[in-house]
This record gives sequence, structure tokens and C-alpha cells, in this order.
Amino acid sequence: MTAIAAKTAAPAEILAVLDEHAAAHAARDVQRMTAPYIDDATCYTLAPPLQQGPETPYGTPDGLQKWLASFDGPVLVDYHNPVVTTDGEVAFVHTLTRMTATPAGAIGSFSFWFRSTFGLRRIDGTWRITHRHESTPFYMDGSFRAATDLLP
Repeated sequence: MTAIAAKTAAPAEILAVLDEHAAAHAARDVQRMTAPYIDDATCYTLAPPLQQGPETPYGTPDGLQKWLASFDGPVLVDYHNPVVTTDGEVAFVHTLTRMTATPAGAIGSFSFWFRSTFGLRRIDGTWRITHRHESTPFYMDGSFRAATDLLP
């Protein structure tokens, strides 16, 4: 593949990584969820602690499996209008993300939106996630409540 063809194909290849990531969540498949990440990826997800890595509970397959077990049915993740920016072997994606799931034993599901940014590198011809950052805005009215009721 020429450099021009690779640059043109990159956004579609990167969006395919995110599509697979979402499909892995829906299937509750931890191996597929973690497959696109490099081993030492830096992750700032919604779950504590402030930074997650291989040594933190939700950064491990066991921790992810325990989290998935807290839901009945699929955990749906939807990336809304992701914007892909590439430069050679490096790419960034920013998007609004919706998660929908049903807590174990609950009658109904919940759904909320948050912000996501992914950093990727092309390694041996494959786009891999090297950095992930998720955040939820909070109300700046003194309550510091997470603003999980916002819609795009």
C-alpha cells in the first residue's frame, strides 16, 4: 500500500477498530475488548482510580469480567459522529459516547452520554489503542454532581 493509499484508508481502518470495540462490549467479550490495546496503554476511564493501567482492577481481564457481570444482557457502547485525525502512524479520535446497559436484577436499563478520546498508533500495519480518555462533565453549581443527563 502506498503512503497516499494508507493515509486515505486510515480513517476507515480506525473506525473499524472502534466498531469492533463496541461489538466486543455488546458481546461481553473481554478478550475482544482488550485486543486493540497495546500492553502499556494509558487509560483514564470513568471508573476509579484516576488512571488505570494493567495493575488496576478494571485494567485487567478479571476486573472487566467482574464489571460486565454486574449487568444483565449486553453493554451497548455507541460512538456518536467520531472525528478521526491522522498523521502518518499516529491518530486521534474524539467522540461523544453513549453507554446503555441493564444492571443485574434491575427491571430497566440506563443510558448516558460521556466524552471519549482515543490515541492510536499503527504498529506492524495495525492500528492499536495506546491512550484512552473518558470524562463526564459535572455541574458547576457547587453540587459537583456528574452531569449524566446531558444529550448531544
